[in-house]
Amino acid sequence: MNEDGLLELRNKLDSIDNELLALINERMKIVHQVGALKAKSGGAIYRPEREKAIIDRLEKLNKESNGSLNRAAIEALFLEIFAISRNIELPENVAYLGPEGSFTHQAAEGRFGAMSSYISISSIKGIFREVSTKKARFGVVPIENSSNGIVTDTINCLKQYDLKIIAEVVLDIHHTLATNCDKIKDIKRIYSKDIAFDQCRKFLANVGLDEVEQIPIESTTKAAKIAVEEEGSAAICPHVGAKLHNLPILFENIEDTDNNKTRFFIISDFENASSGNDKTSILVKFADRQGALFEFLKDFNEAGINLTKIKSHIVEGNSIFFIDFDGHKDDENVKNVLLKHSENVKVLGSYVKEINDI
Repeated sequence: MNEDGLLELRNKLDSIDNELLALINERMKIVHQVGALKAKSGGAIYRPEREKAIIDRLEKLNKESNGSLNRAAIEALFLEIFAISRNIELPENVAYLGPEGSFTHQAAEGRFGAMSSYISISSIKGIFREVSTKKARFGVVPIENSSNGIVTDTINCLKQYDLKIIAEVVLDIHHTLATNCDKIKDIKRIYSKDIAFDQCRKFLANVGLDEVEQIPIESTTKAAKIAVEEEGSAAICPHVGAKLHNLPILFENIEDTDNNKTRFFIISDFENASSGNDKTSILVKFADRQGALFEFLKDFNEAGINLTKIKSHIVEGNSIFFIDFDGHKDDENVKNVLLKHSENVKVLGSYVKEINDI
């Protein structure tokens, strides 16, 4: 292509960028007006069900017009626009588990964008406390991993605190082996979280590192920070964590399964309206009598409610069940069942369903 042709295309791009900027500014003006109306009525600014409806509509429009963007690209673009819009109305403080670069931090940024203010918290209970005292508007906590199951600390806090699940985020989990060592045989110790070691057992055995000292610490990103300073050390950590601490990556995607996912909850102090494609989470403590669980499940079945997860836990010495099901708590069939069992049920929240299960 000659220089004149290239210049013409660049001018077209500049013209489109100018139009985009003008349209986005126009959108922000309308957002401000909507925010003013919400402030008068006491409505919540973050509405996941509304954001999903917009993404669904745009994806359909994109397909009808043979656009080149897929759903992931549309989400990446518009979730950032949504986050900027919310921050113009009211700056967002988001508490997340672990240091910068952790998987929870990645889940938080993926939903709340670059403009939000992020608060690193060292414990799940600390996140619930920050949101409960309104020092943070939102909290992001892990609830389960496809390989390691439910996170007990999150269940305990959901029972203890009067906060609501307002969204779920599902993140593909990929680990790297990062080190300053040039050769595998030079690695004398590896730092990471217990759960990360468990998820990479086969890899470690395959490369001859299963006999090397494994030192569990509270964060995979902190593992990278230690390994970069300590000779003969390596870290099992996220790609982002290794890059953050300038630690060279020796191997990528070392997890044993290719479907390693973690599900996160976003918690806050409000409830969502129905989106038409919702999931509800509850905690249930059944009466200590024969058939209590059977009767509960029978009522859900007769109401046509699809239970997608039932997990039993011991909380403060008592057996408690964490249950997910399809539908919103205000759906008529759901409302009737929950009302019947209200003495035994704590509704944790209804939110847009991102995935059926992990």
